[in-house]
Amino acid sequence: MHAQGDTYQVVADVSQFEPPDIVVTTSNCHVAIQAEKVAEDGTVCDTFTHKCQLPEDTDPLSVSCTLTETGTLVITVRRR
Repeated sequence: MHAQGDTYQVVADVSQFEPPDIVVTTSNCHVAIQAEKVAEDGTVCDTFTHKCQLPEDTDPLSVSCTLTETGTLVITVRRR
């Protein structure tokens, strides 16, 4: 997580996953990224998990996500 102006950003490369396979959640001042690729036969063939704690000066209700065309997930949180 790095500060940029009045926001913090988390950046993750999830290019090997399709958008519906990516889930971002927030809970107890943490942001979690989970992605799972399921094969045709129903088996899980690839996973990605990342969890980070939000700094104390963030607004946890301001979390937003953007997935770029190249598969980079950018999570932005406003600073108070």
